[in-house]
Amino acid sequence: MICCSITLQTTKNFLDRMCTVPTAMLNRPTLVLNRNWQPVGVSSVTRALVKVWNETARIVDPDDYQLYTWADWAKLRPDEGEPRIETQRFALRVPEVVTLTNYDRVPVNVVTFSRRNVFKRDGYTCQYCGKQPGSEELTIDHVVPRSLGGETNWENCVLACIDCNAMKANRTPEQARMPLLGRRPVRPLWRPLYGRHHLRFDSWAKFVSAAYWNVELD
Repeated sequence: MICCSITLQTTKNFLDRMCTVPTAMLNRPTLVLNRNWQPVGVSSVTRALVKVWNETARIVDPDDYQLYTWADWAKLRPDEGEPRIETQRFALRVPEVVTLTNYDRVPVNVVTFSRRNVFKRDGYTCQYCGKQPGSEELTIDHVVPRSLGGETNWENCVLACIDCNAMKANRTPEQARMPLLGRRPVRPLWRPLYGRHHLRFDSWAKFVSAAYWNVELD
């Protein structure tokens, strides 16, 4: 085994060359905890293993919370049917949780202003009539039109069905007599660290409480 630290690309090339399993196994999500065991993000298996190899992280066994170095983890044998990385020399268990050895902060993240996230925030619902016609029949409407100085941001954009968008036209809700269903739009308070990987595995639930996911951010 090479004793010195290696780069992400070197490790990925090594694993890609030696593996007899699909590359998708190397891209499986791994929950990343800080040294206080608080979730701080999600990494691919490859990146997680690089951190463990370079001794900046340890693998966590969710069953007994035992920590493993690369050498210790490599000694374990995968159970029958358990996800694994097969090499010419050994079979390596696929980690689901790792904890960083030095990082103790919880990053403050901001939800990206994007079409997908606006659809998610507004629940695929027209904010004027309340209909849910499907994503293809919904558009992004500027509450205060850009021609009147309205900005393209969380506080001035909502979902509108095609009919309501056409009816409102280049007017404010007050001018068009089309009040919004709820309060003025705001930036969502989600934790964006996990994206589509939200509680991907049962083992993650042991480290991510319901309060963590639902608490309002400062």
